[in-house]
Amino acid sequence: MDIIVTGSIAYDYLMRFPGRFSEYFIGEQLHQISLSFLVEQMTKHWGGNGANIAYSLALLGLRPHLAGTVGRDFSDYREWLERAGVDTSTVREIPDVFTASFFCNTDLDNNQIASFYSGAMAYSKQFALADVYDKKPDMVIISPNDPQAMMNLAKECRERGIRFIYDPSQQVPRLTGEELARDMQGAYALVVNAYEAEIICKKTGKTFDELRQSVELLVVTHGKDGSRIYQNGSVTSVTAFPPREIKDPTGGGDAFRSGLLRGIAAGWPMELCAQVGSLCATYALEKDGTQNHMYTIPEFVERFRTFYDDQGQLDSLLQPVSTSA
Repeated sequence: MDIIVTGSIAYDYLMRFPGRFSEYFIGEQLHQISLSFLVEQMTKHWGGNGANIAYSLALLGLRPHLAGTVGRDFSDYREWLERAGVDTSTVREIPDVFTASFFCNTDLDNNQIASFYSGAMAYSKQFALADVYDKKPDMVIISPNDPQAMMNLAKECRERGIRFIYDPSQQVPRLTGEELARDMQGAYALVVNAYEAEIICKKTGKTFDELRQSVELLVVTHGKDGSRIYQNGSVTSVTAFPPREIKDPTGGGDAFRSGLLRGIAAGWPMELCAQVGSLCATYALEKDGTQNHMYTIPEFVERFRTFYDDQGQLDSLLQPVSTSA
């Protein structure tokens, strides 16, 4: 399957706070917050929603095209992604600015407070899929990016008849109800976490049942409680794959989407797709950063079968995949 992953491409600055954020928020003073958290650890990593999804897709044997905009400091990052198996020919470099950056502080309970500097990402709205790729892809995933770029991509996919997955996640607070309702129109699937689903319902005025009916496939993640798949009027609950340890929750959702998309590309049942996504997420949770997890496909399949039963369907992962997939 010819897949284009669109979304942010960024450097991640991840920090650890040796306390609990909840102890510092005073209910009656939330209107005038002024807080500074002294952190003991900080690491710099490759990141960005689009790049994270493309990275884990490549680990699972595909060669996805990554579409987005980056700055003049991207050369090392490009080499990293290409070595991992990601096609970066659809990435456009803006020489006058720096690549986007994500600053995230995580406490002892794995709660997070984050900020995102758009940098070169702000230019992504200037490029259509047709500007960077001269074929019609089989699938596009629209992950968090410049809001206008996300709107443009959804519109282009509808107009060109391209099957797409709408994944607004971190941009849900930024987008209006009208924008969310419009851009999910025509989407094959909507993928969000439970909190984001509630916000979307509140902003659009839709009930959850109406949200389910807006797309062919709705996937809602629930963290450690797994995920739920809503399709054809039914719901399937998928148990989360148990991690050996959780070092950093950042990037778990992106990795889940990679596994989900890999399963869709293979034509597997949606329950199996979500299970593969769950193990992908677990690999990410067990490492600091969003692209520091690694595994071979045989290792992935072997670990998968310690918890789930794929009835042999993952054997197809062990077969060679054409570079155009």
